[in-house]
Amino acid sequence: MVMNAQTHEFGVFLGGSNYIGDIGSTTYIAPNEPAFGILYKWNKSPRHAYRFSYTQSKIVASDLGSKEPSRYGREYHFENNIKEVSLGLEFNFFDFDLFDFKTKFTPYIYSGINYTIYNGLFFDVGKTKYDSNHGTVSIPMIIGVKTNINRFLILGIEFGPRYTFADDMDGSNPTNKNLKKLGIDFGNVNNNDWYVFSGLTVTYTFGDKPCYCAK
Repeated sequence: MVMNAQTHEFGVFLGGSNYIGDIGSTTYIAPNEPAFGILYKWNKSPRHAYRFSYTQSKIVASDLGSKEPSRYGREYHFENNIKEVSLGLEFNFFDFDLFDFKTKFTPYIYSGINYTIYNGLFFDVGKTKYDSNHGTVSIPMIIGVKTNINRFLILGIEFGPRYTFADDMDGSNPTNKNLKKLGIDFGNVNNNDWYVFSGLTVTYTFGDKPCYCAK
């Protein structure tokens, strides 16, 4: 008998975003703007899958939301639009065999490499201004748990900080040489910006089993 099963997943990410850096709160899990995206997984074994995704959101932060007196009194705030493409490897702590249609559950981790497009910002007289579109590499560090809802649908919950190789998402350390000359940097120039996506993934499984088994 031919055994049909699923080797691929395609679905959506729905959740929220928050920023960690030189402005606003330093709480790691504090989504304050909606985030959404699409993702594809190619399951190579019950323990690992190659994963590709596109996610976008707006990040917003205000010093008025900080518990640090130096930030609260400064009253800086900003918002930025980010678009992220990610490619990497997802690893399951327990076997998550899509060829077995019984209910399954596993924690998982994901990492790889991202390319993030955002608005380069700078501050002028206490207000943020737009410089140009910038791009940076970022590293995702995602942890989550997932289970199969039925034979074809998989539900996941995940939390994912991204460490970027940029420090001007919040306007604190602009890269434009002309702006550098104005001496408008602030904050810790040795720490780059972070942003976080937290939310749900729902994927649909499809594709034939890579081998055929006869009974």
